[in-house]
Amino acid sequence: MTGHIFGRSTRGVLPVAASGDGCYLIDSDGKRYLDGSGGAAVSCLGHSDPDVRAALHAQIDRLAFAHTGFFTSEPAESLADQLVTHAPAGIERVYLVSGGSEAVEAAIKLARQYFIETGQPERQRIIARRQSYHGNTLGALAAGGNEWRRAQFAPLLFETSHIAPCYEYRDRHVGESREAYGLRVADELEAEILRLGPETVMAFIAEPVVGATSGAVPAVPGYLKRIREICDRYGVLLILDEVMCGMGRTGHLFACAEDGIAPDMITIAKGLGAGYQPIGALLTSRQIYTAIAEGSGFFQHGHTYMGHPMAAAAARAVLDAILGRGLLARVLEQGAKLDAALRAELGQHPHIGDIRGRGLFRGIELVADRETKAPFDPARKLHAEVKKRAFEAGLVCYPMGGTIDGHRGDHVLLAPPFIIEDAQIDELVGKLATAIRGTLGA
Repeated sequence: MTGHIFGRSTRGVLPVAASGDGCYLIDSDGKRYLDGSGGAAVSCLGHSDPDVRAALHAQIDRLAFAHTGFFTSEPAESLADQLVTHAPAGIERVYLVSGGSEAVEAAIKLARQYFIETGQPERQRIIARRQSYHGNTLGALAAGGNEWRRAQFAPLLFETSHIAPCYEYRDRHVGESREAYGLRVADELEAEILRLGPETVMAFIAEPVVGATSGAVPAVPGYLKRIREICDRYGVLLILDEVMCGMGRTGHLFACAEDGIAPDMITIAKGLGAGYQPIGALLTSRQIYTAIAEGSGFFQHGHTYMGHPMAAAAARAVLDAILGRGLLARVLEQGAKLDAALRAELGQHPHIGDIRGRGLFRGIELVADRETKAPFDPARKLHAEVKKRAFEAGLVCYPMGGTIDGHRGDHVLLAPPFIIEDAQIDELVGKLATAIRGTLGA
């Protein structure tokens, strides 16, 4: 199809998505594609959920839009209540936006305003991790540490400190326990806070399970608890970015539940709307909300479509489905099956270095040499070839390059719908293995 769309790329012609059927997308020629990555970890309920569609039909018959400068709405209030009921301890307020980048922007600005309102205006620095990704708007991009995404926009970005990621496959020393490794890299946060001056640092931001840039890399046991302790010690806010890994993707509604911690803020999106509407949210603690409420009484931020009734109605129906249909348990069950199938099919492949993840959030790292973990030459664009072959075979997956440092390394990210059946897991793994073997041999 040709036309006037300014797409993600100006090269090539994309098929037209015409309809959805459960875990499948169907193009205008009738070809079916198994959605093995939920787009970008979005479509957690598949593409034809009757309850979410019914909720949207009902809502548009009542109310499509009311600006939040004048009104609240029942769907927004209900969604916020539902989220807070299941949120980590201390999280009591929900700021609804339209996507993940907006949620992270709101978190950064709220962190800054919180410290102004509490008499600490010198706190303005953010610490994040190398190879992190927190969104594509300028503030979120500045917080992130993915050099490939940052490079051409660097002159426009505020200065951010980046410490080591928690990347066990690459960085844990021989003979070092997982716990000792986690504490070692977490302690880099304290070192950076002390280097900058604790009185200048306002927040640390991280994904509990790193998504797009590294391919479903989970924190090791104890890492986030030490991070929480360090933030508390120096009065630094802890922001957890669960835009990709949250809303049930790892088998917990909030991914940080598995790590046993509660942050000061959480950003969510993607699976919150499951693709049926664009929506995101910033969840924040009572302490932060109270500082604003008892201070200026006004968060100096906002977007026209925040708290949109249609988006909130869709998200509420999505949460009802996740929680009411036992889908969190299903994610753990099907995630274990997916992991086992990947290991059985690809675990001994000479160019598969690591298979990792939690729940239905899985990553496969491709390497030139399993023993040394040496990556392929980036010029090969291996990830792009795997993506192309998989798509031709009728599988949507999410390969990316620059896994290690934004330049070197290749991985494939998988995030299928929570409703995926056993036979579809076999189809996913079979088509992915064919694509990998077609690209690399063996």
